[in-house]
Amino acid sequence: MPYDWKRTDTLQELHLWPHNSLPPRGAAALVLSIFALGVLPLIAVLGSPLLWGLLPFLLLAVAGLWLAIEMNYRQRRILEILTLDPERAHLVRHNPRGAAQEWDCNRYWARATMHAHGGPVPHYVTLQGGGREVEIGAFLSEDERIALYDDLRDMLAR
Repeated sequence: MPYDWKRTDTLQELHLWPHNSLPPRGAAALVLSIFALGVLPLIAVLGSPLLWGLLPFLLLAVAGLWLAIEMNYRQRRILEILTLDPERAHLVRHNPRGAAQEWDCNRYWARATMHAHGGPVPHYVTLQGGGREVEIGAFLSEDERIALYDDLRDMLAR
């Protein structure tokens, strides 16, 4: 699960992050293998001017793949931290670009809600309290959001 609870005697802290199915080492191996497979046909034209006509297109394709993977990694640098102490519920969302977004309310009034339909994603989970409703874990998969909702409901009830 791409979320983790850290518990102490009086404090519960939830860290959420997007799942990343391709680790950086796997991305490097993918780019290297694409380059190696692209160079293989160029061995036949080694020493001819045709090599210099085809090589830029191969390098452009490999560079485009690498840039696309890097942009995906940058967009997925999201971290949400929900801190529950005996009196307060505090949520901070660290976005890949821009300032952090914060939400704070009295824990007694904090409530987790799941919108099975009608949200931007199925089983959309929100926290309500302090006169506001904020999303949490929208980047998680559907099954992960259902499990998160159950965990949140249990933690807020304590």
